[in-house]
Amino acid sequence: MNNEIIKEIEAAELKAEVPEFSVGDTVKVHNRIKEGNKERIQIFEGTVIKRQGGSNRETFTVRKNSNGVGVEKTWPVHSPNVVKVEVVRRGKIRRAKLFYLRDRVGKAAKVKEVIK
Repeated sequence: MNNEIIKEIEAAELKAEVPEFSVGDTVKVHNRIKEGNKERIQIFEGTVIKRQGGSNRETFTVRKNSNGVGVEKTWPVHSPNVVKVEVVRRGKIRRAKLFYLRDRVGKAAKVKEVIK
């Protein structure tokens, strides 16, 4: 009984179109930011280092280096604040989570690109 109610509520929160991206891809996340009564869209570009969860609780984490400092941000996939996720390039990886990129700097922190 309770599980059915929870599933109905969760299904109502899901986005109609979920962007196609996976771990290792370089993406641009278009994030809606509200400042006072104004809204704007800020773009965060980096490598997806993990995707976890399922249904409407699914999240993804993007990492980039900004002025020599590593920055990671995590968003829910079905968040209304994530306007769109644009794939810049596909990554060729062999594991589900890329936490080893945290220890690397410069060219060593790059992920190989899938060539089609």
